Amino acid sequence: MAIPKTLFTFVALIHNNTHTDMLEEIRKIPKEQVVMAFVATCIETTARQSGCDYAEIFHRMERVGMIDNYILPNYETLHSESREVLAERLMECLKNWEEKQ
Repeated sequence: MAIPKTLFTFVALIHNNTHTDMLEEIRKIPKEQVVMAFVATCIETTARQSGCDYAEIFHRMERVGMIDNYILPNYETLHSESREVLAERLMECLKNWEEKQ
């Protein structure tokens, strides 16, 4: 299996000592910002998979408390999932939580 050129380039950048400063800056990003970026990715990925607008998914998740009561508390578990699996889980969760309201 051939390695995609973008992946090869990324790996080369990581191993290139001239990019050490860039990697150090990435490591300095506060965890809170990383988690918020993950939440945004969750919303965007779920919106794409469901064919809905990002804002609509955000408001639906916010209305049922899914961001504060599911995504944030389960960040460590959820962020290890593939985007496809994550989007499916989140959409299923959202539908279930909406039905309970």
